[in-house]
Amino acid sequence: MNDKFMNTYKRTGLVLDHGKGATLYANDGTAYIDFTAGIGVNSLGHGHPALVAAIADQAAKLIHVSNYFMTDISARVAEEITAMTGYDKVFFCNSGAEANEGLIKIARKYGSSKKPDKNVIVTLKGSFHGRTVTTVTATGQDKFHTFFGPFTPGFVYVAPNDIAALDAALDDKVCAFLFEPVQGEGGVNPLDAKYLAAAEALCRKRDILFAADEVQSGIGRPGALLASKKLGVSPDLVSVAKGLAGGVPVGAVLASGPCADILQPGDHGTTFGGNPLAAAAAHVVLTEIAAPGFLAEVDRKGEKIRAAVASWKNPLVKSVKGMGLMIGIAVSVAPGDVVAACRARKLLALTAGEDTVRLLPPLVITDAEIDAGLEVLRAVLAEMAAKA
Repeated sequence: MNDKFMNTYKRTGLVLDHGKGATLYANDGTAYIDFTAGIGVNSLGHGHPALVAAIADQAAKLIHVSNYFMTDISARVAEEITAMTGYDKVFFCNSGAEANEGLIKIARKYGSSKKPDKNVIVTLKGSFHGRTVTTVTATGQDKFHTFFGPFTPGFVYVAPNDIAALDAALDDKVCAFLFEPVQGEGGVNPLDAKYLAAAEALCRKRDILFAADEVQSGIGRPGALLASKKLGVSPDLVSVAKGLAGGVPVGAVLASGPCADILQPGDHGTTFGGNPLAAAAAHVVLTEIAAPGFLAEVDRKGEKIRAAVASWKNPLVKSVKGMGLMIGIAVSVAPGDVVAACRARKLLALTAGEDTVRLLPPLVITDAEIDAGLEVLRAVLAEMAAKA
């Protein structure tokens, strides 16, 4: 459609115009069921009345002020998110990668304050932590480690769910262990709860920060505010972003304990982070998520989708995994082919890892929209199995 964009995305050619709930409409009026939510961003779907009104009202008052000043709405959201998650302090920024950059800086300052060379961060193979030079280095996938070197030193990768490997890696130069409770880009793989409990114990014993990247898995998507808490652990640091403001760019680092006050004036900053427009949107999202029964409904909808896919007993489906409305379907064909066939039938889905079809519907998706989307996915997989 436009050759002025840099060629950074494999665009589908589909031009979207507007949306309502979990339905998107192309510029020719064609309706699509949205099982992507902007890669987990549009947590309240499209055109949510309270979100639209809050953004419009705030834009008429203030869109941006620098962080030399405060606004009532940003202070309110800071109070809300720390109270809801149980963390002591928050730093607002603009994206998941920036949240992870802030988390990494906190961890390294914490470590170096104890010992000058205590600055190594251990991450997991199959992880994804962002697209900046540092966060792409933190990412435990070799395919991302090309072209852009030299990469930031000080990262070590171990296999997920292997506590012996983690134990060996957590030496006295390590300042933090950074993990995704549910690996998103790596294939929608939840970590084992027993592994995380053992990892947390190792970190506590060795004065190593236990840090969770919940950019994709947090803010209601797992059927809980945070996937880490649902898995029974309490990280010192958590990064969140995608769904926090329902589509307005925002990210945050949450911190508790001795690392909450590590950053001092001049150590870190952001021009746009925590601006009143993003805060107004985040307030609506947090309010909706806090409503009685909301998270239980997310859990129910996710279980409904996983159970339905499993019940088809399609020979192409190797496994169905995930948590809440963060769902992965491992298939024995190219997942991109499944996604393309779904799109041709007016269902939007995603891929993840090497073999996974990823579903990230809006948290407010209706049962009718789920049923319609599942019927498309069932038909696509059935046709592909018949041809295999």
